[in-house]
Amino acid sequence: MSRSTTSRSPEDDRARRTIEAIWRIESGRLVAGLARVTGDVGVAEDLAQEALVVALEQWPAEGVPPNPAGWLMTTAKRRAIDAHRRGATFARKVEILRSELTHEPPVDSEERVDALDDHVGDDLLRLVFTACHPVLSLESRVALTLRCLAGLSTEEIARAFLVPESTAAQRIVRAKKTLSDRGVAFELPAPDQLSERLSAVLEVVYLVFNEGYSATAGADWTRPALCQEAMRLGRVLMGLVPDEPEVLGLVALMELQASRLPARVGAGGEAVLLPDQDRRLWDRLLIRRGLEALSRAERMGKPLGPYALQAGIAACHARAARPEETDWGRIAALYEVLVQVWPSPVVELNRAVAVGFSRGPEAGLAIADRIADARQLVTYPHLHAVRGDLLARAGRHEEAAQAFSEAAGLTRNDQERALFASRAAAETRS
Repeated sequence: MSRSTTSRSPEDDRARRTIEAIWRIESGRLVAGLARVTGDVGVAEDLAQEALVVALEQWPAEGVPPNPAGWLMTTAKRRAIDAHRRGATFARKVEILRSELTHEPPVDSEERVDALDDHVGDDLLRLVFTACHPVLSLESRVALTLRCLAGLSTEEIARAFLVPESTAAQRIVRAKKTLSDRGVAFELPAPDQLSERLSAVLEVVYLVFNEGYSATAGADWTRPALCQEAMRLGRVLMGLVPDEPEVLGLVALMELQASRLPARVGAGGEAVLLPDQDRRLWDRLLIRRGLEALSRAERMGKPLGPYALQAGIAACHARAARPEETDWGRIAALYEVLVQVWPSPVVELNRAVAVGFSRGPEAGLAIADRIADARQLVTYPHLHAVRGDLLARAGRHEEAAQAFSEAAGLTRNDQERALFASRAAAETRS
């Protein structure tokens, strides 16, 4: 860590890249195993980071060990045991003094040391639920999940969400402190809480994906690396709870949407909307995987939740070789169900788009106007963009230009602003 970039050899750089790759794959299991034996996610994450620092210091010089994941776990466990023994030595002295005063036999603290040295099992699911615990704010859940489960550094988390590094660090520290102060146990939720807690986990994963798929702010229209992290977390969840259709639904939704990422950005980084995308660029492997995950969710015979329903909508787009082949009637019907399962003005706005294509722009505009009149999404740029598109298709070009101008003024994403401004200019000329 102390060596400068200019003094590192190519071998050092290769070792560090290897360490980074191993860390991304193994950090979640490492933190989970350490959390089980320490009972504290914050302590576990600190121990894992200490092991990473040792690896960064030793592996470039000594080589990557044959079992790097085991090496990291052993190093972290040794530090945990050393820390415990230091504390236990002090505690034993206090215990001896107490025994001399009360004539009671001293308590043997070695039992806890043995427990620390037990085999570390797969506790990823406990870590998932702990990192997304409802005592934490949504921002803290996202930061802690990316830190503990995805292995992202504080700098990477800050860059992903366009916040200062100090802000990201504060969220992580605050999250770990809250879990400790509130005495949150490293355990699975009770059966009667499982559904609600799982929904909170899925919310965090999809929030991370959405920020990558359509960045809320900044210069980039998409951040594919963030989508990749969310999909990796989704696949981990799918392996841990394979019988939950909503987990499969979320994985299907993310993979089907991510299949479009190569076509969502033009050669100059500009935003490309769905109707204008070159569908030959869509990732067919991700489409196949997403459709299979959706099919598995549907075969379970359980009522489909919001993520599986949205995956069904994404599947309609994925199956259409050309925009005009899109089954907008089915999409509108799925949104009808979704708005009942997951009431939201944003869902209703998306239904307006589907209705606009299936029954005509005026029908879609009636829904969008009701949302606008209710003042529910007055600062949401996509409300104005949807109205602009529907108005344009209805031949009401002056109103469409105004709506697109309002959308451009509200968005915080540079590429989206340029797109909306361009649409406004085009409608002004019409």
